[in-house]
Amino acid sequence: MDSQDTRGGITVQRALELPGLRGGLPEVVAGADRLQRTVRWVHAGEVPNIASLLKGGELLLTTGLGLGARPADQRAFVRDLAARGIAALVVELGPRFARLPAALVDTARAAGLPLVQLHREVPFVTVTEEVHTEIVNGHYALLRRADEVHRRCTEALLGGGGAPQVLSVLAEFSGNPVFLETAEGRLLYAAGAGGACADPLQVWEGLRERQADRREPPAGAVLVDVPGGGPGPDAVRARLVLLAVESALLPVHRIAAERAASSLAVVLMQARQDEELAARGRGDFLTDLAEGRVTAEDAPAQARVLGFKPGPGPLLPVVMRLADAAAGPPSGSNWAVLARAVAEELTAVGVPALLGVRPVEGRVPLLLGLRSEAERPSVAERVAATLRAGVERAGMRRADAPAPVVVVGVAGGWAAASAGLRHAAETAAAAQGLPQRPWYDARRLDIDLLLWRLRAHPDLAAFVDRAIGPLRVHDQRSRPPLLPTLETYLAHAGRKAETARELHLNRQTLYNRLARISELLGTDLDDPQTVLALSLALRARRHVPGPPPPAAV
Repeated sequence: MDSQDTRGGITVQRALELPGLRGGLPEVVAGADRLQRTVRWVHAGEVPNIASLLKGGELLLTTGLGLGARPADQRAFVRDLAARGIAALVVELGPRFARLPAALVDTARAAGLPLVQLHREVPFVTVTEEVHTEIVNGHYALLRRADEVHRRCTEALLGGGGAPQVLSVLAEFSGNPVFLETAEGRLLYAAGAGGACADPLQVWEGLRERQADRREPPAGAVLVDVPGGGPGPDAVRARLVLLAVESALLPVHRIAAERAASSLAVVLMQARQDEELAARGRGDFLTDLAEGRVTAEDAPAQARVLGFKPGPGPLLPVVMRLADAAAGPPSGSNWAVLARAVAEELTAVGVPALLGVRPVEGRVPLLLGLRSEAERPSVAERVAATLRAGVERAGMRRADAPAPVVVVGVAGGWAAASAGLRHAAETAAAAQGLPQRPWYDARRLDIDLLLWRLRAHPDLAAFVDRAIGPLRVHDQRSRPPLLPTLETYLAHAGRKAETARELHLNRQTLYNRLARISELLGTDLDDPQTVLALSLALRARRHVPGPPPPAAV
């Protein structure tokens, strides 16, 4: 008989074989078919309500003083113990009972509770020490078996293996299929127990088809988080899932899975570092191309080495910039997850793409291979949506931050791609603070780019102050603000009816506001030169500081 139970304790049968209980001449009078139950602990007591003190899995030792004299009390005593889930009840015969009452035995049989009577007196403390020693030794044995799995996983990694080899070791040990999935429930790797066991992928698909929420583990599974080593979205990198398909999963299998998870964390960390380094390498190439350090003649060959093989159609430069990039790289950023997510989506829609990352600037440059110029709007729409979704999936956007800015350049050959990437990168910085759109056409933001380049020049601030300074001061002191009215009026090219509809104003109110604007600025809103100056000043005000707060009156 094995000295330990594989669930981390010893069996009732093994406890009866130890010298302490064996010396009491034990006789099993009920539940002889339940002696393989696991003994988690030993407890001795003589109080009637002892069941309330137990948690389940105990071997209860008693002389019977708390069982009660009436058959009804004895039946209730046994039923309460069975309901609590103890492993077995051991009663020492002696002054209280010369033999166990029929009510006690019959109730134990009906409840399926192992009931043992001892014909000789035994020291309960000796029994307790012996059983607890066996239980502790059993736990150490489980840990040794789990450590052996960890050793084999480490050997597999040192031998050049990866996540599939680690999963194979664990599957062989548990005799069941093992899976590595993302935190969202997407399958990464699978391993089966081998031999005539079920195909793990078929098992996975069958279970997941019947499961509404893929983030929840299937019923009866062992699930262990693979740590990511960081807060927030990096806290859990992946999940290890063991399914009880071929045999039951025991605590030793969970312990082994936890040991294997530490090995997998190293594997995935290395893979993520390699992936991020590759993404940064592609970002460096695209930046060198944009800044002229790679010529249009040399670029195609270098791009092929990086895996970019577009067709004969034009190339489309795209740049995404995170909204908080000015404050440095986002905290908890995961550029590898972002690069992988976007690459997977673009591959799925059949768009050849070369995607890089520039963490210091908070930028993601891309080159896309189009079949024709006519594809530009539709591809731009898909790419912009994919980039924004990738940012959310990687957890790289603060909850209070605006959406990333996506700028699409002009399609053309490799020479145009160089200038287009540079133009799109600058325009993405200049577009911060503009009304949010899914994507911006770089060709339509040239004025904003020019004003952004002049942002540090004192003449720009002076120009804005001369053009709209009185309105900025007014809007700090009085209501309603007038700058939104002027901005909407100019956006509609001076059409008062459309301006009034957008602002939800009646015409007379709009006329009064326009008259007040003209009065404050001392100018005519119908003069073309005035309109041009005001339009430029409104676009430039994002790049210059506003007036100081008004003094207290």
